[in-house]
Amino acid sequence: MTTTTTTPTPFRFGLRTLAACSLAALATASHAQQTDSYPDKPVTLVVPTAAAGGTDTIARLIGDGLGKILKQPFVVDNRPGANGILGSEVVARSTPDGYRLLFTYAATMVVNPSLYKKLPYDPLKDFVPVAQVGRGGNLLLVRKDLPVKTIQEFVAYAKARPDKLSYCSWGNGSGGHLAMESLKKQAGLVMTHVPYKGSGPCVQDLVGGQVDAAFADISSTVEIVRAGRIRALANSGPSRIPMLPDVPTMTESGYPFTTYAWYGLLAPAKTPPAIVKKLNEAVNQVLRDPAVVRRMYELNFNDLPQNTPEQFTATIRSDLRDWGALVKDIGLTLE
Repeated sequence: MTTTTTTPTPFRFGLRTLAACSLAALATASHAQQTDSYPDKPVTLVVPTAAAGGTDTIARLIGDGLGKILKQPFVVDNRPGANGILGSEVVARSTPDGYRLLFTYAATMVVNPSLYKKLPYDPLKDFVPVAQVGRGGNLLLVRKDLPVKTIQEFVAYAKARPDKLSYCSWGNGSGGHLAMESLKKQAGLVMTHVPYKGSGPCVQDLVGGQVDAAFADISSTVEIVRAGRIRALANSGPSRIPMLPDVPTMTESGYPFTTYAWYGLLAPAKTPPAIVKKLNEAVNQVLRDPAVVRRMYELNFNDLPQNTPEQFTATIRSDLRDWGALVKDIGLTLE
């Protein structure tokens, strides 16, 4: 029996290879063209909180700046609920093309993973960090007719009335919730938590006297404090607030709190690196705009890191560890 072996001719092999290379080149060129022209239509910024809160305020400020630089509208889409989980999940499941992004607060990325047994997203696997925006804290606020003017007086007043005072936050496991739980643990207080879907409604009820206290974002409360409609006793950030220089930090007041708040822009995982880089550079450019710097300063965000996506990723990793330790110390778990 004679066995015949057929070998593809060099000519045919060359044609197939050439065709494959041509297709790959076309795909690469098309991909490069898409990223070079990005954005060529409006971009959606999903904000996982209600309108009028701190996250929404900063998102609109940064979005306006990005729109001017990148020549396309950056439209805010508020998706409040479940401590930021609902809006975050929307972006995690979105097409990674740079046209739906997440503008969020720290807790959604670095607190929720320690709080919830089942979370529909992983902060490091389902997102690519784009840029961090600011670093600061929250104000400890009380209704204006509560007879206390310092955090020490507040602690004494609450201790004398166990389980008689209420405080609100923008959701179970939010930064405001954890900050008050940390104070309660340090001072031995018993108070009732009233969770809301956003800091705006929480602050409205504090102004109206429906609740007694709250830790709330500075950006949406400074003017209300200065108008005398609520009283600020301390802030959880690393330094005093330029707009409220007489309000001490919690650490100054004897109740240390060293895990700080930040805002940030994130994209779905697998978003092209060129788009992530373009967005990062644009955000950093916005944060160098004197008008934006002035407005951020008014909102007590005078610490504006000009960082890379890699540096922002390192911050998230570090905060996951630190906030996780705080959640474990408090003993808080949510379903």
